[in-house]
Amino acid sequence: MGFADQRFNVNLSILFTELPLLERPAAAAAAGFTAVELWWPWVDSPTPAQSELDALKKAIEDAGVRLTGLNFYAGQLPGPDRGALSLPGEESERFRANIDVAADFARSLGCTALNALYGNRVEGVDPAEQDALALENLVLAARAADRIGAVLLIETLNRPESPRYPLVSAPAGIAVVDRVNEATGLGNARFLMDLYHLSMNGEDLQQVIAAYADRTGHVQIADNPGRGAPGTGTLPLEELLDQLAKAGYEGFVGLEYKPGDRPSAEAFDWLPAAARAAR
Repeated sequence: MGFADQRFNVNLSILFTELPLLERPAAAAAAGFTAVELWWPWVDSPTPAQSELDALKKAIEDAGVRLTGLNFYAGQLPGPDRGALSLPGEESERFRANIDVAADFARSLGCTALNALYGNRVEGVDPAEQDALALENLVLAARAADRIGAVLLIETLNRPESPRYPLVSAPAGIAVVDRVNEATGLGNARFLMDLYHLSMNGEDLQQVIAAYADRTGHVQIADNPGRGAPGTGTLPLEELLDQLAKAGYEGFVGLEYKPGDRPSAEAFDWLPAAARAAR
């Protein structure tokens, strides 16, 4: 096995960002990829104009790529925010306003994975209050995802880069997955296993895979240190993905790494061109 045996998609919110949003799907296609994913593209608006949604949908369709993953509104990302759904007040309301917009956009493109970032802790607010609000909003998101035949992803980040984010271990992420599934009875909440973030937390990646591969709805990778392409750091990513495949994971592997000081199109030399099209 190896990299050539995986199903990759390209995250267009971290790669090809030197290009305008509407040009990125075609750039990914030109690099040989047939699947892409996105953070919520309109960081200032959970409810963009229909014309903006239509323009991005057309750019994806015209490029001949498939949208396989989409984030719900998460505030300024990249930037200071790490989600909105656990933040009392305006940001929680913005998240709720976005739920059906994001789900309907995903449905229009056949996307079946929606990622809901939990949100940072807020100074002066009881964490239990934030967790209760988070569960309410995640239940709404899970129901919207179920309506379009999608899974709801819960992502673990890393403490060094996101010190106020409460989900900074695989068990913490899995615990939220379990709470959402228990509350909805739908069973469509799944763990987003980001190997870069988990490695930054110092977790035993082989042990995490062994424990949670069957609860995982999506995988993302970047090397560590540096969050660069595979081979720029020290993570045995090829071996880890092989372990995931042997454990039964058959989903996409999101390329969520920084291209460095080169154009994004040149940041895929670790992956043979013939292996880039999703199977």
